[in-house]
Amino acid sequence: MTFVIAEPCIGTCDTSCVEVCPVDCIEGPITVDDIKEIQLGGDTATLAAIQLYIDPEICIDCGACEPECPVEAIFEEDDVPSKWDKFTKLNADHFV
Repeated sequence: MTFVIAEPCIGTCDTSCVEVCPVDCIEGPITVDDIKEIQLGGDTATLAAIQLYIDPEICIDCGACEPECPVEAIFEEDDVPSKWDKFTKLNADHFV
């Protein structure tokens, strides 16, 4: 089983989860440094279109990321709320 990042990440992209991941399986469509620059610059419009993703092939299911997320966007694959089911596929598809 893997972990999945769901809708609450969109527009927040807090990178605390990336910092604690022991296998570097979390990334966004841009680098973490670029995400941090957008956050510091207050560019909420750009940030609103960004989220982080967990690579299901690399994730070792350690769970280190889950408690680090301030918006509670990270779930075990089997525990993703049904309203965010599509995010399981979105996470996997990001790495295809």
